[in-house]
Amino acid sequence: MARQNDPFSQNIDWLTLLLYLGCVTMGWLNVYAAVYSPEDHTSLFDLSTNAGKQLMWIGTTVILIICILVINHTFFDTFAFVFYGFMILMLILVLFIGSNINGSRSWFKFGSFTIQPAEFAKVATALALAKYLDVPGINLTKQKDLLYIAGIIVLPCILILASNETGSTLVFASFAIMLYREGLPGWIPAVGLSAAALFILALVFSKLYIFLGIVVLLLLVILLMPRYNRTLPNLLGIGLVGLMMMGYVAGVDFFVNNVLQKHQRNRIKVLVDPTIDPLGVGWNVTQAKIAIGSGRLQGKGFLEGTQTKFDFVPEQSTDFIFCTIGEEHGFIGSFIVVALFIALLARIVILAEKQRTKFARVYGYCVAGIIFFHVMVNIGMTIGLMPVIGIPLPFFSYGGSSLWSFSILLFIFLKLDSRRAGAMWR
Repeated sequence: MARQNDPFSQNIDWLTLLLYLGCVTMGWLNVYAAVYSPEDHTSLFDLSTNAGKQLMWIGTTVILIICILVINHTFFDTFAFVFYGFMILMLILVLFIGSNINGSRSWFKFGSFTIQPAEFAKVATALALAKYLDVPGINLTKQKDLLYIAGIIVLPCILILASNETGSTLVFASFAIMLYREGLPGWIPAVGLSAAALFILALVFSKLYIFLGIVVLLLLVILLMPRYNRTLPNLLGIGLVGLMMMGYVAGVDFFVNNVLQKHQRNRIKVLVDPTIDPLGVGWNVTQAKIAIGSGRLQGKGFLEGTQTKFDFVPEQSTDFIFCTIGEEHGFIGSFIVVALFIALLARIVILAEKQRTKFARVYGYCVAGIIFFHVMVNIGMTIGLMPVIGIPLPFFSYGGSSLWSFSILLFIFLKLDSRRAGAMWR
């Protein structure tokens, strides 16, 4: 009977747990490599370094995980909206009493440690979405339900954006993956992807070429339509869509030059032309690609990265931790890390599909979407395929807020999944 209250006797998915432990361990070792100095010979356990502090964060994370596994699974369902409301309050408070770090007022500072509420807001929003979508009768084809869901997602986005934390705001777009799985009409994500593609094209090519491309595309649509659908209203509708697309493309320059802040414009410019100002705004991306490329197939070896030792890559233990992996462990090491994340994401999706409750399934897809977005953007920005928006690599980047939030996010789902497996204590 005693073992029923033991969190380690529950039917936790051990494969997911092993993948998680692999990510955390490799992350800690690479944080150590990123801050290692051959002159100082600092230890892995030196609490004055990022590696030592990360170990302390790992220790506190274990305590959080045990708490999650001990709590009854109904707690997360029952108090989902309470968590959401609390995090909204924290996002408001941080605007007034938070510390400004790197131009972003999004941190609570306690001595030498900092906590970023935006990281935990993703967990709270995932729980709130799962709770709302679990209500019988909710349908993503209904306008009212879509508006409520949009409100749940947009509210924290507005508050996070107000703290000048653009990267964390963009992560909330990952919830579209879950919404599509739950029945979101396909045209909505299609419009979003088309808008993103047109935005990038407008930055790279002449507007005239894009306009001609839109005209050709619409003519092809009309020619491929069945003859009986070529009615005047349909043709006018297609023409209106074309005009809206052209207007959107024409407004991209105004948005970039007059709405975005200077550092945001610079990040977009570097994405479009990586050679621009290599000693200035392009420094991070240029040095990151040099570090990863210099690792070649097998890498230079653990603690042997020259780009790392001489601090060529800024923020290498946080946002650019993947550079350390690429330089010291090469293509093979980078492939192993990517494969590890793919396996973790695949396992989460498989478990989500097996859930007996909609709440658990929706939450599982939220977990997969958030982790996928972080991995895709973080690795993409270090190799020049994504703009540098400053989001961490899950379980690898240095930082307590990041490690805590991703661990809480994952283990709440594992707790919900253990109920499905039939080994949950009552």
